[in-house]
Amino acid sequence: MNPYESLPKEAFWRTAIADVEPTQIQNIWKPKFPLDKKQKIITSGSCFAQHISKALIARGYSWLDGERAPKGLSLTSQKLFNYGVFSFRTGNIYTPALLKQWLNWAIMNEPIPEEVWESSGRFYDPFRPNIEPNGFFSLEEMLASRNDTLSAIRNVFCQSSLFIFTLGLTEAWINGEHGYVYPMCPGTVVGEFDEKKHSFINYRYPQIFRDLHDSFNLIKKVNPSIKLLLTVSPVPLTATAANQHVLVATTYSKSTLRAVADDMVSSSTDIDYFPSYELITSFPFRGMFYQENLRNVTDEGVDFVMKTFFSCLGDQNIINAIPNKPASEGTYPVIKNEDIVCEEEMLSAFSSKG
Repeated sequence: MNPYESLPKEAFWRTAIADVEPTQIQNIWKPKFPLDKKQKIITSGSCFAQHISKALIARGYSWLDGERAPKGLSLTSQKLFNYGVFSFRTGNIYTPALLKQWLNWAIMNEPIPEEVWESSGRFYDPFRPNIEPNGFFSLEEMLASRNDTLSAIRNVFCQSSLFIFTLGLTEAWINGEHGYVYPMCPGTVVGEFDEKKHSFINYRYPQIFRDLHDSFNLIKKVNPSIKLLLTVSPVPLTATAANQHVLVATTYSKSTLRAVADDMVSSSTDIDYFPSYELITSFPFRGMFYQENLRNVTDEGVDFVMKTFFSCLGDQNIINAIPNKPASEGTYPVIKNEDIVCEEEMLSAFSSKG
């Protein structure tokens, strides 16, 4: 008798993968902890995280929205002004470094840099540059809006039992003098790029693990019982500033984030990982869940990931991720790919036309 004789069929490539139609792969995730519809859940992170929140809502789970849209605002305007996208109105948080920065400001009351971007008499928050597409009317309005977001971050983390965070990128831009992180390179969405002030960084494994570990510890300060569920976005980089081919840069970024996620899971009984990345990118699926641009995930791919997520949790309530009718007033629909709010995709506008 040897150890392999008692392993289940999902431990062997032939019985788990080669002999199975890809969409019928079973038991790919064994949740560490249960999830029911009464638990309050918050989501944040890369673009793909938006699919998770909408799927939770569609199935009747208690997704927390810390910054509800003003009454009477249309669904189109809600999306435009980043309401209902994540549990707080920060926009995409692509790196653990940026997550940690927001948590330090919201939970530890660390001072926030005074940097403000102004254009044509309108004011833009460097740390939420796309949150108000036309900018704020005044500096006071911008700061008041940011304070609302900081309050929302504190409130939802105090209330929730689960935080689902989607890791997206290793690349970022920082203020070289003071070290704080921007969500996007200055001068892309708004602002002006200054090579003397702004520095590119491609985070390495030790820093990413440390930032994510520190972030969870910060959250535990206000809610000791909260749990963390990690995912890795299957969406490749739009562009890289790492002086290498974007395919190589994407492989480094996703591989590193996936390794960090696994070690985070091993470090705590309160942290788990759901393999949305593997369900889209792994070669058994032969790229069938990508659109023609080989970057965006198809609606069918999102649907497959979400059905796998809930079936592994024991929830067999099958709801397609592509609804045939709009959501009623006051609710958020399960969004299609074209409805995803993704600041990083704006970088494609700077690609060479020649």
